[in-house]
Amino acid sequence: MLVTIARYTYPYEAQIARALLDSEGIEAFIADEQTINMQWLYSDALGGVRLQVLAEDRERALRLLQEDRETALVEQEGDDRPACPVCGSRDTEYYQIGRRWAFLVFLAIDFPLYRVRDGIRCHACGAITELPSS
Repeated sequence: MLVTIARYTYPYEAQIARALLDSEGIEAFIADEQTINMQWLYSDALGGVRLQVLAEDRERALRLLQEDRETALVEQEGDDRPACPVCGSRDTEYYQIGRRWAFLVFLAIDFPLYRVRDGIRCHACGAITELPSS
């Protein structure tokens, strides 16, 4: 008997989780993937794309999905995130500066006038800075 252990909005998220479980020897199945691919607006109505496993694998699969593997990945691949120019922290993420204003201007006049720029947001100090043009 199959049991649903997770729900995802997008099929690619479920595929990543399924691949993780398959790599650990747990057979996993994805339900409603094709329906969502054909009509993505149905995703919320159907409860998303469902990741399912056999009932006896449920606990092990949930444990695997909850593991935080970021530290091991950073040790293996290295950390190439840019440092914050304000505080020097590497706890940063990609951020699009001006995206909200560009969207609002586009909604208002149906023409993209506002420029969106690439930047970084620092989780340590909260600073948002523009990336230098390359």
